[in-house]
Amino acid sequence: MKNNQSVKASLNYFLLFYAVIYAGNAVYGTFLPLYFQDIGFTALQIGTLLSLGPFVAILAQPIWGALGDRARTKNFILLILLTGCLITMILYPLSNQFIYLLLMISIFTFFQTSIFAISDTITLEVLDKHKTGSFGHIRMGGTFGFAIMSIVFGIISKDHIGSLFAVYSCIIVAAFLLVLKFPAVEGHQSQGRKMSIRVLFKNRMLMIYFGFNFILQITLGYYYAFFPMYFRELGGDNVMLGWSMVISSLSEVPFLLFADKIFKRVKIPIILLAAAAFTALRWFLFSIIDLPIWVLPVQALHGLIFIVLTVTMATYINKEVPKELKASGQTLNGLMNLGVARIIGSFAGGIATTSFGIRHVFMYNSIIAFLSMAGFALFFLGARNRKSSVSNQKH
Repeated sequence: MKNNQSVKASLNYFLLFYAVIYAGNAVYGTFLPLYFQDIGFTALQIGTLLSLGPFVAILAQPIWGALGDRARTKNFILLILLTGCLITMILYPLSNQFIYLLLMISIFTFFQTSIFAISDTITLEVLDKHKTGSFGHIRMGGTFGFAIMSIVFGIISKDHIGSLFAVYSCIIVAAFLLVLKFPAVEGHQSQGRKMSIRVLFKNRMLMIYFGFNFILQITLGYYYAFFPMYFRELGGDNVMLGWSMVISSLSEVPFLLFADKIFKRVKIPIILLAAAAFTALRWFLFSIIDLPIWVLPVQALHGLIFIVLTVTMATYINKEVPKELKASGQTLNGLMNLGVARIIGSFAGGIATTSFGIRHVFMYNSIIAFLSMAGFALFFLGARNRKSSVSNQKH
């Protein structure tokens, strides 16, 4: 009975952690581009700033993944990541010089980018060990944390957008205290059981899923970098922007509630294809909208895209990757989605925006998502036919 109570308490701490850390995402991810805009940076400068962080993520993700797999506990690595974020966030607002902010965003991203992968690994391993709880339900804490903070900071930022650094620092402190309550999860290579990360690259289906997800995440990278500015161009203010983020966040709830049942009944390729279709539709609608009020219902499509891709890939990696490489598998996924994809989405997006404008780039993103969906569908249809042909020959 006491053990059951301990496990239940741990699940609550996980839920609160996701609520807190994604509340921080709402503050930093949504309003940082507007902060840069307010201090006078151009679209190209903003795109450069937002792309450099993900570039650092490419270097950071493998490092933290390997450390997580080899550390005595993955919890210790997560605490280091949070500490690094806190120190950097305190230093962030000391200067508005472009070069200084390039340095700060690089250091911050070095620590911040692996928080989600390591925390997902810890959570999923605890759930697997005790055969209780739902990752979708726990991850829902992040949905509500993001939604609430989008409203709260949307109001605050109307007159005090520079306060995002102080607010985010408080959020990191709260996350740190919650991690201290997590059950310890060992690094499975900590006792001499070594396994090369090359094992992951030999998993053909994992690489195919990574590739497809990567293409869709490029378009999402552009959205995260330039949507706040596009919303302003349409005439929306920071409060309405906050509400748009609330809608996008709460739209994740249905999938998170039924994720376990969906994974049991629907194959992974179908889930990813559906997410791609909604991605193409969303960017197309963004490209033809003229009034900010019409953005709000379109934001509901977010719950059929980002959270579907994120939870599906995290769950698949946890099930298919050897336990010695679980942290590396999650951070490799983060490297591609929070690193390379975000670089292309924000930096190349900044160049494209300067040449064509945000509206047209959203249309191009819609075409990219549609073509990737078509290519992925043809691949899996061909793979299924080949499998069926081999099966018939055996009989």
